[in-house]
Amino acid sequence: MDQFAELPTEDRDAPSGTQSLERAVAILRAVAATPGDGARLADLVATTGLSKGTVRRLLATLVREGLLDQDGGSRRYRPGLELYALGLSAAPRFGLPRLAVESVQRLAALSHDTVFLQVPSGMEALCIQREEGSFPIRTQVMAAGDRFPLGIGAGSCALLAAHDDPEVERIVAANAPLVAQRYPRFTADFIRGLVAQARRDGYAFNDGQVVRDMCAIGVAVRNRRGEPVGALSISAISPRMAPERRPELAAWLWAERDALEARLGA
Repeated sequence: MDQFAELPTEDRDAPSGTQSLERAVAILRAVAATPGDGARLADLVATTGLSKGTVRRLLATLVREGLLDQDGGSRRYRPGLELYALGLSAAPRFGLPRLAVESVQRLAALSHDTVFLQVPSGMEALCIQREEGSFPIRTQVMAAGDRFPLGIGAGSCALLAAHDDPEVERIVAANAPLVAQRYPRFTADFIRGLVAQARRDGYAFNDGQVVRDMCAIGVAVRNRRGEPVGALSISAISPRMAPERRPELAAWLWAERDALEARLGA
């Protein structure tokens, strides 16, 4: 006799505890990756590939636990206060943001442009610091808290290029559905080409591929085991990223990367 014969259909098909947790994490990441005023229910259904009922049920739990907030007017979802508190409690374990503050500020002062610090988060790059330079035209391509699939943008591409080839292929394949939806220009072959170029040059370069007329140059930061733990990047309008200026920008980035890796090793 079927051991599930007397269970209601919804119980028969109910996910395991691990599956539910994985789905909740996917929703949290999707909300965190949504810029602007927050994520709609329809957005989260499309991004996660889960059914509307499942997403709605998990959203209710996440809101109840304080990990997400829902705006009473727009009904959109945003990261909640409890998620922020959890992040604060984890921060002391990760020394990179604290150690990189001076490097980010120095790069902004030297270049007069916008400087970012990103860290890997799963198969994405998470921006955790942004420093504005003195140049009056500033790039508004990324803010602290923004996420990009690895390979999209200079810092993110530098992180991807720091992995070995099998890991690059795994990440590119896993990110393919999201990248195809949001960044259709970035095919798998296109990303592989950017990775190869970054390895040849010693830095990743975004030639206005994400936001038109906005360019960036980035390098990966590694820990003592050689693993990529962050990326420093400088972003500016296209005329300020002319080929003759890139060697100077790259030299500044390399110097700060080396200093930061030395501090991480210590």
